Amino acid sequence: MFEATISGLRVYPVKSLGGVELSESAVEKRGLKHDRRWMLVDEDGVFLSQRSDPRLALFRVEIAETGLRLSSPFGDPLLVPYEPSGSMRMVKVWRTDCESVQVCADLDEWFSDHLERSCSLVYMPDSSKRATNPEYTLDGDIVGFADAYPILVIGESSLADLNEKLKTPLPMNRFRPNIIVRESGAFAEDDWRSLSIGDLKLRYAKNCGRCSITTIDQETGEAGVEPLRTLAGYRLSAQSVQFGAYFVPEDEGWIRVGQPMQCGGRG
Repeated sequence: MFEATISGLRVYPVKSLGGVELSESAVEKRGLKHDRRWMLVDEDGVFLSQRSDPRLALFRVEIAETGLRLSSPFGDPLLVPYEPSGSMRMVKVWRTDCESVQVCADLDEWFSDHLERSCSLVYMPDSSKRATNPEYTLDGDIVGFADAYPILVIGESSLADLNEKLKTPLPMNRFRPNIIVRESGAFAEDDWRSLSIGDLKLRYAKNCGRCSITTIDQETGEAGVEPLRTLAGYRLSAQSVQFGAYFVPEDEGWIRVGQPMQCGGRG
């Protein structure tokens, strides 16, 4: 058993939009509270992401008392209610279909105008249960609108190892983690099979295969070739670049920055 420390917590309330740094967070079965509970979809209900439209990185999100406050370089900010009461619709994230709530027509118009395409903002209510990939998780494990699993963990040392190999160092926001850890070796998260944070326990699912979003500057929306080009030289496994590890909550609780974390390795 190895002890590390939580050095950062981040959520991404609207899938593929800007992240929010937190000092503490509730952890639910789907992951950190508010994480990827909202999502933009096209006319067919298929999710939108920075992979197809890097401009999504330019939208900023704040967690306010009565809802999410959204802003962008393209227009005035708007408030998104925490529990919208619109009509239900089916939406698709990769190969999974799930129920969602249409938030409101004004927000659909706001995003459609800014992105110059027809799209809608939807919310995943508590009643919607999207299962994780059963190949790596257990029956009853659920996730919000994240690509696959509830919580992504990355060590600061892993990023430091990568940055030593890059001409221009990259910030952690390129990798969109939920929990950032210090006092662990580079890529130590590859070998962790359980995490204990106070009374909360997280179970390992799989390492994270990285996509083109990591090449998008989260401040400008501009895309390049790094870090995937460099990572492919030493972090390629099963034709996928690996960086970070996914975990699933065994229960619910609270976590905070500065909290110690017990990391259990391979049996």
